Amino acid sequence: MTEEKQIQSQTNEGQGLLKAAWWIAVIILLSKIAGFLRDVVVAKYYGATMVSDAYFYAYQIPALVLVILGGVGGPFHSATVAVFSKLIKDYSTKPEPSIKKLFNTFETFSIILFSIFALICFFFPDSVMRIIIHGNNTELLYQSSELLKVMSPIILIGAIIGLYYGILVTYKRFLLPNISPSMLSLGVIIVLLVTKGDKTGFYLALGTLFGAFLQFLLQAPVVRKIGYSFAFSFDFFKNKNFSEITELLFPAFLSSTIGQLGIYVDMFFSSQLKEGAWTAFSYANRIFQFPAGMLLTAILVPLFPLFSRLVAKNDIEGVRHYYTKGLGTLIYSGTFLMTGIFVVRTDAIRVALERGAFDYDASILVSDILFFITLSIIPYVVRDSATRLFYSYKNSKTPFLIAICCIGLKIVLNFLLVKPMGINGIALSTTLVTLFNGLMLTVLLRKHISIGYKNLIKNCFKIFLTGAVTFALGYIVSLIYSHFIQWNFINGIIKLIVVGTFMTICYFGLSYIFKIEYLNELVQRLKDKLNRGKNVEI
Repeated sequence: MTEEKQIQSQTNEGQGLLKAAWWIAVIILLSKIAGFLRDVVVAKYYGATMVSDAYFYAYQIPALVLVILGGVGGPFHSATVAVFSKLIKDYSTKPEPSIKKLFNTFETFSIILFSIFALICFFFPDSVMRIIIHGNNTELLYQSSELLKVMSPIILIGAIIGLYYGILVTYKRFLLPNISPSMLSLGVIIVLLVTKGDKTGFYLALGTLFGAFLQFLLQAPVVRKIGYSFAFSFDFFKNKNFSEITELLFPAFLSSTIGQLGIYVDMFFSSQLKEGAWTAFSYANRIFQFPAGMLLTAILVPLFPLFSRLVAKNDIEGVRHYYTKGLGTLIYSGTFLMTGIFVVRTDAIRVALERGAFDYDASILVSDILFFITLSIIPYVVRDSATRLFYSYKNSKTPFLIAICCIGLKIVLNFLLVKPMGINGIALSTTLVTLFNGLMLTVLLRKHISIGYKNLIKNCFKIFLTGAVTFALGYIVSLIYSHFIQWNFINGIIKLIVVGTFMTICYFGLSYIFKIEYLNELVQRLKDKLNRGKNVEI
């Protein structure tokens, strides 16, 4: 391929990825809105109480498979994309028999493995919950155990969904995997609105199970249409491609599990705190994940298969180009989100959740936690970007070893911070551990490829300066508004619109003045579209 054709190919693929990222962002936004509505309904009926604590404790077990292991970016998704994207030559035709057999072998393996886990949680929920609930709170232990029993089938469903995620992304079906998580929220909303909640959390757990099943039903027909129907296959030891999947899967599985252990460490420490503390932490984390998760998934989901293909072709320059461009875009967008959350978080929480059983004190508790979690946005995107590139190089061992170190650091930091800071100490330790993780991955990435961060660092300086000025101006406007206008639900919405619009204008206006290239590229494409009078993919 000539240099000109190679450049054109990269340009076309880059434009296609940007277009995919745009649509993914829209779909994820809708999914996050569904999640937000779910949280509004849950907060209304359960507030920040022992029942909600019990649910969030119990849900963390099936969430390990449904969200952490099986979700977009989880080990099942990552291992499937890394292997199948290299085996499939033509995405427009039905898969070859050998590829179908590989799929069936992986699915059979997943069903066997996670059926065992699901049965353990169903028959021995007390023993499982005792691992993560500290102290003598027998009521919390009993309620969480009963809710775990109800949700235990999600463990099996989540593993299969993770495999389906990987296949759909490999075939460049980006939209369905990102809209299907909204089914989980839809299931909870439907069940709670019909039943009006209860005093034990049973209907909340039942709605979660119903939502997970809806998520499976949404994906399964499309996977079958592509050409992957289910059939038992026990070719675990002779299939070299399955061996490659497991070589990626198990370290990544352990890495994600180790990461989840950090949450279990947090649950262990928070179980000693006042009633509702873990619920407040869970709400703050969900609010954080609303913009941060959407941002990360929209950019990295279409980039990850590209990383794998570029690494397979040993296209070093291509890897550098798309990695730094993707990371720079994430940092630029993440900085804007961070400044916005810092200024409007309390008003946003009050507007969103403060009704029914969720009162003002609960809003302030969530707001304080959210402040410390939001500090992790930049480390968060650095960590996940570097992790994807390690997986593309078939190296899941390094992220795993770093994750082990992070658990030890998490225990130490929680021990030091929880006593003086309460639940806020757990939030701060989360940010510090994420920072450590991201820095270590970035440094160790050099053994695979020398990225070259000079231009990125130059842009980051301008990005952070823009964010600091935007935060200061937004904070002043927020104070002036609150001084003259008393807070209520309607005034709160108006305040969010006024302050949010003002900060958006400031951030992107300053970005244009400082010539931050991530904005300038978008502006140039819009100019080209207007000047030529035809569509340009952005």
